[in-house]
Amino acid sequence: MDGMQGAAGTVRSGEVIKPAIAFESVHLDLGGREVLRDVSFSLPSGSFGCVIGPSGSGKTTVLRLAGGFLQAKNGSVCVGGVPRSGPSRDVAVVFQDYGRALLPWRDSYGNVSLALEAAGVPRSERKDRIERLLTTVGLGKHLHKYPSEMSGGMQQRLQIARCLAQEPRILLMDEPFGALDAMTRQTLQDELLRLVSDSGMTVLFVTHDLEEALYLGDVVVALAANPGRVDRVVTVPLPSPRSQLATREHSEFLRLRRELFGLMQDGHG
Repeated sequence: MDGMQGAAGTVRSGEVIKPAIAFESVHLDLGGREVLRDVSFSLPSGSFGCVIGPSGSGKTTVLRLAGGFLQAKNGSVCVGGVPRSGPSRDVAVVFQDYGRALLPWRDSYGNVSLALEAAGVPRSERKDRIERLLTTVGLGKHLHKYPSEMSGGMQQRLQIARCLAQEPRILLMDEPFGALDAMTRQTLQDELLRLVSDSGMTVLFVTHDLEEALYLGDVVVALAANPGRVDRVVTVPLPSPRSQLATREHSEFLRLRRELFGLMQDGHG
């Protein structure tokens, strides 16, 4: 091993490298109820982190804290070594409800353009970037389709393209594939891994699906419920690139699935 990793960062040869996302002893009460208790974990820059847990474990709350939409009263949430004080352009969010996230009166081109307009990108520079992004997510032939004319998988691709237009350092995803059929879901999982690998982004991905977390993640944060707290942080030592068949049949995948399945069940307590 060339170092140790914790919420404070990775240590290599005496140098502390700040993680992309770090939770340190985070407590959160909402509406008089304890939602999170002493949550600590960190993700290295460029890694894919997945958060799993039963209902009531605070998965989406963790994502909102990382995005700056909620503020911890106790403990700290840092992005790139900087305390999170609110939303910023270097962090993009992909929601599960892709239909409501898109503007129905704008076509694919217009929805992606929205992110560039917000960033003040000159009109003359938008066309090539928009077309390249839509091609990247498999929508190059659907530039002028409206969300209502698209399947669920196409709408989710469009939301991802709009987020990528921000050129974020960090991508937060809240069960983005939960409402999709199995084949579309697997296709988007593989596309997402390719996009993340090409861009070098850090991803924090919330899912209720244990197998999805192990397939996508470099790190899996398993939460227990009532209140939400970290039960285990697991490094996933599976080879890349991942394969829907070979990865899911890998002995380490099966071992971790068995281990985390037990934690998920116990975490209901």
